[in-house]
Amino acid sequence: MIKHKVLLLMFLPGFLLFFLFQYVPMYGLLIAFKDFKILDGIWNSPWAGLDHFRRLFAGDDFARVLRNTIYIALLKVVLVFPAPILLAVLLNEVRHRAFRRWVQTVSYLPYFFSWVILAGILFSLLSLEGGVNQLLAWFGIPRIGWWMSSDYFYGLIVASAIWQGAGWGSIVYFAALSSIDPTLYEAAIADGANRFKRIWHITLPSLMPTIITMFLLYIGHFLSVGFDQIYNLTTSINSNVADILDTYVLRRMLTMDYELGAAAGIFSSLVGLAMVVGSNRLIKKYDKDQGLW
Repeated sequence: MIKHKVLLLMFLPGFLLFFLFQYVPMYGLLIAFKDFKILDGIWNSPWAGLDHFRRLFAGDDFARVLRNTIYIALLKVVLVFPAPILLAVLLNEVRHRAFRRWVQTVSYLPYFFSWVILAGILFSLLSLEGGVNQLLAWFGIPRIGWWMSSDYFYGLIVASAIWQGAGWGSIVYFAALSSIDPTLYEAAIADGANRFKRIWHITLPSLMPTIITMFLLYIGHFLSVGFDQIYNLTTSINSNVADILDTYVLRRMLTMDYELGAAAGIFSSLVGLAMVVGSNRLIKKYDKDQGLW
């Protein structure tokens, strides 16, 4: 403690900030187990046991909301999570540095815009008179009502999530790629390995520890499928497939049903915890040296 007192003092502000905004609010989780009365406060409100969880699971909308959430979550795990990895690997193979930097800059850019702005851009581009439909019409393809049917919603969610986050997410994988020993590639070339084989046998195995760590961190938010994105891309037409657990909690909160909202939040967190623990165990069976613990 004395030897590293300077480092500990530097660490203290970040720790206090994290403790204040991540651990102190956990006291509010008690609301899920109480009949919350604002005037009585959280502690003095009467206990309700698991009544609010029973009410949550028995709700008319819960099954539909959970189904939508799980479906979007699976799509994002299968399609959105690998996108930064693919982008990093492909750009790593580009030898023209100026072009690679330009692509990196362009792909980073959407991350710095809020979903309010990105949704406005998407609504404009994909409207009946928007740029995408005008391009389709120029090729003689009938215009598509992207926002007039719920059939396109999941595809738009996946595509916009990749557009917004793939570039920024690839930074971690670029850092991992920079640590790969170049002599491995030189030896592979000398042995006659083509580019695809070098990626398959050198690049991807070297990235695997980073991929596993990022996957475990990602899967912990399995049911948090992006409230900002979905809330801003939801319309009256696609609301039946766009309603997720987070928007369900918001509606309950707006009706001052804080107990049900807190119960839904705890349920989402427990699912995330179970996913992390289960995934970590599966990874340990694959390779005991990998995983978060």
